[in-house]
Amino acid sequence: MSKQSELRSLLETVFVVIGTLVGAIIIITFATTKSDTEDTTVKVVENKPVEENVQPVAEVKVAENNTATDNNSEENSLISGEKISQVNCILCHGAGVMGAPKIGDAAQWEARIAQGKDKLIDHAIKGINMMPAKGGNAALSDEEVAAAVIWMANQSGGSL
Repeated sequence: MSKQSELRSLLETVFVVIGTLVGAIIIITFATTKSDTEDTTVKVVENKPVEENVQPVAEVKVAENNTATDNNSEENSLISGEKISQVNCILCHGAGVMGAPKIGDAAQWEARIAQGKDKLIDHAIKGINMMPAKGGNAALSDEEVAAAVIWMANQSGGSL
């Protein structure tokens, strides 16, 4: 082969490579630019607050720890027997489950109230028959259990 044919072959190869690159650049440029024939109307996007779209599934409320140090204070010495009963005792005493006397049923509570306040509270704290100690909630203080017992008994015809 002559030098001229080798040079021609090399030039042809270079022109093919350069032409291919230029063609690829032109195709990529057309593919990535927008044409002016598109609709140029202004589109309004309504932004809603993120809080509206992201709502919690549930809320957790933590009970306050009532560590009363001043028992003479009226606010600290009052323990809500009703609240404790509604949270802890209502499951059994609301429906009379496992022989538990229903709150408000004077006939069921009459014999228990007749035993006296101290005996009634002692049974609630230590447990009796099917009832576990402190109604199954060991976190309750003796005073909280007593307040709940007094409230339930008073709602059921007693005056403790």
